[in-house]
Amino acid sequence: MTSLAYPWVLVLVLLPLLLRLGKRTGQAVDAPVLPVGHWLSDLPGVSRSGSRQPWWQSLLLLIIWVLLVVAAARPQHVGEPVQLPVSGRDLLLAVDISPSMDEQDMVIQGRGINRLQAVKRVVDDFIQRRQGDRLGLLLFGTAPYIQAPLTFDLATVRTLLDESGIGMAGRATAIGDAIGLAVKRLRDRPQEQRVVILLTDGANTAGEITPDKATEIAKATGVRIYTIGIGAESMIQRGLLGSRQVNPSRDLDEALLERMAAQTGGEYFRARSLPELELIYESIEQLEPIDLEGKRYRPVTDLFVWPAATAVILWLLLQGLKLSRVLASRSPRDDRQSRDRRHSHG
Repeated sequence: MTSLAYPWVLVLVLLPLLLRLGKRTGQAVDAPVLPVGHWLSDLPGVSRSGSRQPWWQSLLLLIIWVLLVVAAARPQHVGEPVQLPVSGRDLLLAVDISPSMDEQDMVIQGRGINRLQAVKRVVDDFIQRRQGDRLGLLLFGTAPYIQAPLTFDLATVRTLLDESGIGMAGRATAIGDAIGLAVKRLRDRPQEQRVVILLTDGANTAGEITPDKATEIAKATGVRIYTIGIGAESMIQRGLLGSRQVNPSRDLDEALLERMAAQTGGEYFRARSLPELELIYESIEQLEPIDLEGKRYRPVTDLFVWPAATAVILWLLLQGLKLSRVLASRSPRDDRQSRDRRHSHG
């Protein structure tokens, strides 16, 4: 649908007609008459002998004026109503980046990758599908820190996760402090919308607050915690004396992660491989969103540039035609007289 933002401006279309009527009803004033082409003929109040403006020039000037008035009225195209996607969830991703995440027990296309690389691959896709949710990114090791505050700018969250490196937050694992910081960031949000997704491959080995105490605070604040334990349960380790089977996830405190999730109304997931990790995030994606009234808006595209540009083009065309007529009206005799005057002054 096309509409005008300022339709009252169209009244100005009548201005040339009012000025013309005003000239006819006003008192006549004698004006000097000069030949066409005289340098004084362009001054106000000076008429040109035999220089009556052709009708097509008047019509063209009127069209230019109408186009400028239409542009000033600001025509615009208003599209169909669009429903903004709103789910009402605030998801804070808490990712362990301690050195143990460098363990290469994840496999993709027959090639081994470390745990953090697997997390980046899966979580990146998870973030892309979170249209309508506000996401934040918390990284933790010896100490936690907010890498990205809660935001709808999912592209920035993805970039910051991709740029995170192992050991950036220290060499230990402070799960309790990570939950404490997450609760601090979420406590001012509506209670039904507070969700933390914590991913780690170890146990709590540092921090000022214990995970159990942090869980109590999260429960009291209404923060749901979904925990993910990542790491394979067996892998072949090759050494000088041969190969042996080891458990790379022996330090994972599954009991703690299960307890944290159960006490806050969340759920604990175990990711032993990349496919399992993908399924976990697909399961978390099925969380029921809070029903909020979505915002509706009509996309508006301004169209004033078209009449304005057309008016400018027509005006330039008119000036070009006028200039060509002036040049064509000059006779060879006038050129000779001009040259003779220059020679006489010389």
